[in-house]
Amino acid sequence: MKHLAANAMTLLIVALVAAAGVVFWGMQKWEAAGPLQTPTRFTVASGASLASASAALEKQGVITNASIFRIGARYKKAATALKAGEYEIPPSASMEEVLGIIVSGKAIQYKVTVAEGLTSWEIVEILKANDLLTGEIEEIPVEGSLAPDTYFFGREENRNAVIRRMQAAQTRILDQAWEGRASGLPLDTKLEALTLASIVEKETGVASERDIVAGVFINRLNRRMRLQSDPTIIYGITNGQGPLGRGIRRSEINKATPYNTYVIDRLPPGPIANPGRDAIQAVLNPAETAAIYFVADGTGGHAFAESLREHNQNVAAWRKIERARQSE
Repeated sequence: MKHLAANAMTLLIVALVAAAGVVFWGMQKWEAAGPLQTPTRFTVASGASLASASAALEKQGVITNASIFRIGARYKKAATALKAGEYEIPPSASMEEVLGIIVSGKAIQYKVTVAEGLTSWEIVEILKANDLLTGEIEEIPVEGSLAPDTYFFGREENRNAVIRRMQAAQTRILDQAWEGRASGLPLDTKLEALTLASIVEKETGVASERDIVAGVFINRLNRRMRLQSDPTIIYGITNGQGPLGRGIRRSEINKATPYNTYVIDRLPPGPIANPGRDAIQAVLNPAETAAIYFVADGTGGHAFAESLREHNQNVAAWRKIERARQSE
């Protein structure tokens, strides 16, 4: 019996030593430099389990042992803490370091830039063309509801989520600008302000002119004059689905549409594009000007006039520039 007890004790000691050796070996592997020789990008898919992620890491050569990685993640209580996204793993990253990276949520960011004055349809087309985004866009957002800006996103982010961020940003911008608006404006609602801002945005690409163009339109509204803005005619024809691609015909100037400000009084029923922050600010804090007319001046900007006589002179000068360019 003594021999049996001694043998059992010996076996237990051997087993404990072996187990301790395995643990020590595992810890060494966990903390040791990894096999990567160069930086590598690794994607944690949305909803990925620890098992699938560790297997993918081993297959991609980021770690040497998926089993040790899983045990280490569970020990660190990070088995369910993986964050979906694309991550850059540096050379020689240990399994411990790799785990820290893919639970950090600091995924690689990409960007998409939305310029001022694009329509919602055009913005949707930009998002649809971006292969890094996922998901079908549910519907074209309401015109004017998207804030032009540069947006950052992770690989496989849903397109609708990006749209919701754009909408939230535009709401904040409009709310803040409305709170700080000048007194006495002929604009009764935020929608009217957004609509006029979209017209200002489409009328000029010169930043320094926005508040003056806004001032002209405000003057015309106060005098109950029609806005007579060419971009509104175009929107009534295209519904914002791309450029017209040609000049406006006389018949189109005279044709009544809900957006043709040569025919309708006051403002169209809604925006004709998505205006940026500066255009919104310009409309709600316009320049003080006596001008009620403007026309292109050939430099990319506009010539402003207080009287019809002066405006006609400016128009004649612009027509002369147009003829010269056509002859060239």
